[in-house]
Amino acid sequence: AAAQGADAVLKLPQEIEFKGPVSGPPQTVVVFGDPTKPGVFVSRVKFSAGWKDPPHWHPDSVRTAVVLSGTLYFGSGEKWDEGKMKAYPAGTFYSEPSKAPHYTWAKDGEVIIQVTGVGPSGKTPVSQ
Repeated sequence: AAAQGADAVLKLPQEIEFKGPVSGPPQTVVVFGDPTKPGVFVSRVKFSAGWKDPPHWHPDSVRTAVVLSGTLYFGSGEKWDEGKMKAYPAGTFYSEPSKAPHYTWAKDGEVIIQVTGVGPSGKTPVSQ
């Protein structure tokens, strides 16, 4: 990644590489900041086709996301309920309140989202 000045960061698409297996759990890449520390961070998450992310929550004081590609199916609550899920197509912006349980599904194919938050971040599963 090329940096311009002390506060500027530039990452071209070919410089953003996801880590992890192509199928299975979501792949992530941090493009700005550090989600494990206090402060603003930006990361991208790639869900493989069909991936179901069971109910969980994040501790971030602020957390927003944009669907960059695909259609993300999103539901709120502590129990998986496909009837409550809404389709978020590419271009959708949404926010998640701190510690609000939710679940997601890449039902129709691969999905990539970009998350902006204020860390420290994390993911806590909701006991089923």
